[in-house]
Amino acid sequence: MIVLIIITVILLIVGIVILVGKGDNLMAGYNTASKKEREEYDVKRLRYLVGGLLIILAPMTFFLLGEETMTAGFAYVALTIILCMIVVILANTWAKKKSK
Repeated sequence: MIVLIIITVILLIVGIVILVGKGDNLMAGYNTASKKEREEYDVKRLRYLVGGLLIILAPMTFFLLGEETMTAGFAYVALTIILCMIVVILANTWAKKKSK
């Protein structure tokens, strides 16, 4: 129970830090990309996607506290996977800069 509260707080804090623009180095893949690869992405849109995902996952994790059934755990995992897939697709389409 305490672990879920800690995870919820961490997700919320990291999501806010990324949305504010101070956590670009916390975005997996972006922080290890070369300068040329980073220029291909609109960093504001990428921040919006990643930060938004973390902020959405925070309350989902918090609501998992009251549920002690396996069904709730499976639903949480399924929703998390679906949301992550959506973010990956949008990061590679919507967050990429248009080539001239």
